[in-house]
Amino acid sequence: MLAAGFLTGLLALPITSRAQEMIYLYPEPIPNAKASNIKETETSPGIWKDITKPTLAYFKPEKAEATNKTADTTAAVLIIPGGGYSVVVYEAEGIKTAKAFAQKGLAAFVLKYRLPSDAIMQDKKIGPLQDAQQAMKLLRENAAQYGIDPNKIGIMGFSAGGHLASTAATHFEQPVIDNPKNTSLRPDFQILVYPVISMRDSLTHGDSRSSLLGKNPSPQDIQRFSNELQIKANTPPAYLTHAADDRLVDVDNSIAYFEQLRRQHVGVEMHIYPKGDHGFIFKQPGWMEPLFDWMKRNNWLQP
Repeated sequence: MLAAGFLTGLLALPITSRAQEMIYLYPEPIPNAKASNIKETETSPGIWKDITKPTLAYFKPEKAEATNKTADTTAAVLIIPGGGYSVVVYEAEGIKTAKAFAQKGLAAFVLKYRLPSDAIMQDKKIGPLQDAQQAMKLLRENAAQYGIDPNKIGIMGFSAGGHLASTAATHFEQPVIDNPKNTSLRPDFQILVYPVISMRDSLTHGDSRSSLLGKNPSPQDIQRFSNELQIKANTPPAYLTHAADDRLVDVDNSIAYFEQLRRQHVGVEMHIYPKGDHGFIFKQPGWMEPLFDWMKRNNWLQP
C-alpha cells in the first residue's frame, strides 16, 4: 500500500512524456524548510535551481527479459545529478542516464533535490541528504508498487551529486528525516561518477563545499561530510569512475574513497580514464558498459 505522502505526490504531479510518473517526496510541510517566495527555475535547458519541492521521476524498465523472472521484480537505481550544489544538471546526467538503465531492464528514479540554501532551509547542510534519505525510504516502502526488489535499490551520483550519493551511502545510520517504520536507509550499492567525495582542503571542490557548508566550515563539519572518513565495514559496495585529467574535481577523490573501501573490505571496482576531464561521460561513448558488466556480476542486472 502506498504511504500517504507518496500517494499525495503521485496525484499532485502529471505524468510527462519523459517519465512514467513524477512523485513529490514529501507531504506538506517539507522538513527543514523556511517560508520563502523563491520559485524553481530552469536556468538553461535541463538545468534547474531554487528547488523547493523535491521530486522523483520514475522510468519504468523497458526490457522484461532483463528483470528478475523468479520474483517478477527488478533492481532500481536512484540517480542524483550533479551541479556543484548550486544547480541540478537534471536532463544530461539524470534523465539520459535513467533512460539507459530503463533500456537495460532496470527501474530508474531521478532525484530533483533541494540545493543547500539559507534562504529556504533552517539547516542547509542536511537539506540535500534529507531528500536522498527520503527517496530511499519511499522506494523501499513502496517497492511492490513499482515491481522493484527492496533489497536491490542502489544510489548513483555525478560530481556534487556523487557527494550526496556517497553521503547517503555512509550516513544511513544517522537519519535526518522522520522514519517511524525504521525502514533501512542503506543503499544496496553505490555508483559514483567523477564524484566530489571529500570536504578536506587537499581534495575538495571548493564551490561544492562552500555551497553545502558555507565559506568557513567548522572542522567538525569538514570531518562529517568528508565521506572517505566515514566508511565502515557495512558501507555498500561501490563502482567508481573518473577521468585522470579532471581539472574540476580531482581524481584523488575517487582514489581516496577506493582506498578506504578496500581497507574496510568493502567490494569496490574503479575505472579511471586517462583523459576526458570533468563530465567525461559526454565525450566517452560506451562508458556505461563496464558499469553494466559490474552490475551483472553482482546480480543487480540479469545477464
